[in-house]
Amino acid sequence: MNSLSENLNVSKIPIVEDVEKKCVKNIQHEEHRVVDYTYTPHLDMEFESEAAAYEFYNEYSRVTGFGIRREYGNKSRKDGTLTSRRFTCFKEGMQNVDKRRNLIKEGREGRVETRTGCDARMVISLDRKIGKYKVVDFVGQHNHALLPPGYVNMVRSHRRISESQTSHILVGEKKSRLKQKVFRKEVSNEVDGMDGIGCTRQESKNYLPTRRMRSLMYGEVGALLMHFKRQSENPSFFYDFQLDVEQQITNVFWADAQMINDYGCFGDVVTFDTTYKINKDNRPLGVFVGVNNHKQMVVFGATLLYDETVPSFQWLFETFLQAMGGEKPKTILTDQDSAMATAISLVMPETFHGLCTWRIRENAMRHVDHLYQKGSQVCSDFEACIDLHEEEGEFLNAWNVLLAEHNVLKDSWLHSIFQLKEKWAWAYVRKKFTAGMRSIQLSESFNSELKNHLKSDLNLVQFFTHFERVVNKQRNIESEADYKSRHELPKLKMKRAPMLVQAGNIYTPTIFEEFQEEYEEYLGTCVKNLEEGLYVVTNYDNSKERMVIGNLVDQNVVCDCHKFETYGILCSHALKVLDVMNIKLIPHHYILKRWTRDARLGNNQDLKKKHIELDIKAHFMERYNELCPRMVKLIHKASKSHETYTFLSKVYEESDKTIDDMLTKKFVGGESLETRHASVSIGNEKIDNNVETVDVDGEKSIKKLRLFK
Repeated sequence: MNSLSENLNVSKIPIVEDVEKKCVKNIQHEEHRVVDYTYTPHLDMEFESEAAAYEFYNEYSRVTGFGIRREYGNKSRKDGTLTSRRFTCFKEGMQNVDKRRNLIKEGREGRVETRTGCDARMVISLDRKIGKYKVVDFVGQHNHALLPPGYVNMVRSHRRISESQTSHILVGEKKSRLKQKVFRKEVSNEVDGMDGIGCTRQESKNYLPTRRMRSLMYGEVGALLMHFKRQSENPSFFYDFQLDVEQQITNVFWADAQMINDYGCFGDVVTFDTTYKINKDNRPLGVFVGVNNHKQMVVFGATLLYDETVPSFQWLFETFLQAMGGEKPKTILTDQDSAMATAISLVMPETFHGLCTWRIRENAMRHVDHLYQKGSQVCSDFEACIDLHEEEGEFLNAWNVLLAEHNVLKDSWLHSIFQLKEKWAWAYVRKKFTAGMRSIQLSESFNSELKNHLKSDLNLVQFFTHFERVVNKQRNIESEADYKSRHELPKLKMKRAPMLVQAGNIYTPTIFEEFQEEYEEYLGTCVKNLEEGLYVVTNYDNSKERMVIGNLVDQNVVCDCHKFETYGILCSHALKVLDVMNIKLIPHHYILKRWTRDARLGNNQDLKKKHIELDIKAHFMERYNELCPRMVKLIHKASKSHETYTFLSKVYEESDKTIDDMLTKKFVGGESLETRHASVSIGNEKIDNNVETVDVDGEKSIKKLRLFK
């Protein structure tokens, strides 16, 4: 039933036959599907009870893409029987004015607006002649965008966990020693279900150790390859190894389908860091990270390295770009590692390589601590060189003054960092697109979150399990932000400003708030001088002048503050010039898709130029979610008597055998061995090498690959 599209609009329907002729196009999956209207309400539809009507309409709302509420209900004065009930869309009505608004402290906002006055509804009335409730009114048309399937579960009326899942949460707390709230999330996302649990308490206690021993049955590398092979059920999943002259694995890189798709949407700016070490082998973990349209962290790929040399980094960056279809980022931010810098210049010469300013400040405290202390003049002058001085000449003069006034020696660390000034000084960086990032603290944040799930004695298989958990947690946070951006209306401070209304409908809430701040700044600016296409803009409380070039014909504006070039949204100075030219909407070429609510819409392709299937089990989940509630209801009925129980048991055994035969024919031969491409480094040369891995049952030995060093 998840096949309904978010853009489905159902008007008032007198008969079901007319509806069954329609179909909708699911934009996200880009495929036509015929809609099953078994659960579509229509007039005179009958229900045994009000609760049954609610469950029916709630299921309809789930597959359609909205939530419901119980509105008014009428009861009989004689016997208190409910005679009618109205169910409405969760966006029905408008939010009442908050009388406490004047009491809200400065800097805080009131409740967000989520209602749109939607008229979609289903009304039932009791027919006393037959003792059932009938649908007497149904309106299916909504005045708002419907939710895609991935966000419907966040709506209040659809937040529920089945009894079987609740019981498994209690079992799982002892079985896997996870916190209950973590295990609840694991169970709620379980694909294959856990209805067959039937083990003793001791067996539950021993489950994880047994599974860990089994995962290492073929050695660490074998288990790792089997782990990757299971992931490779999705054809867009990518992994690769680098081998040394002894055919031992030295470096590993991997990226799942979601990471590759995320890179296609937000891969213009990438941060990379290898300072974090995992497990007792102290292997450097490198993570490619970016920022999404909510300014949240997204992971593009990860690597385990044997060493941090130029050949290793060169192989890594080449493999990373191969996984991403050859698309290079506009900017990559790293720490101050010379081997990494050399590899980037060889593999991505067109990409701007910036240095993390947070690490530069750390290094300053480490190398020139006697000068660089918080509150000192050296600290203030150095900070100004990092963040304030906009012109090259201004920066160079300030730097020379810093060295002269504080008697900085020639062998000081400050001289060495100056040689890399184009990678960190604002005078140079402000002309490069960085999406507002100047540090690798996103990577640090990910490493910190991962560290909370790791122990020093974990093997690689356990590490990957925890790694995926942290990545999935971050993706859940993003899904919640996506849901809020679709559900909550933007907080417009000026509801009649066309440009603000446009921005509120296009940008995510986070980006819209930043754009609205620029819009407020623009209201306090003025044009001091005007020549042909050249404007001098200044703030009333700031004497600094900005030069803005405006072209009415092309609707182009270029400001010397370079905010749009660096960050991707227009500055207040550019907005002022647009207003002077009577342009009341943001020109389309100044709206970066990466900052919009629809940033993920489109066709991203993997390295094989094929459409990325984000979830290879998506169709499985649709079928599972469709069948599961039906089967539960059927089992519930069959359990009421011994005869029906016996009958269903026989049907189950026959169906189970038939389904096994059908699946055997469909997947005859099972899974075959997979051949991976690995890069073998012998000295400075690279030789292609095909690596044969174990099959799905792990019966064949691993050829050519040995344990990690």
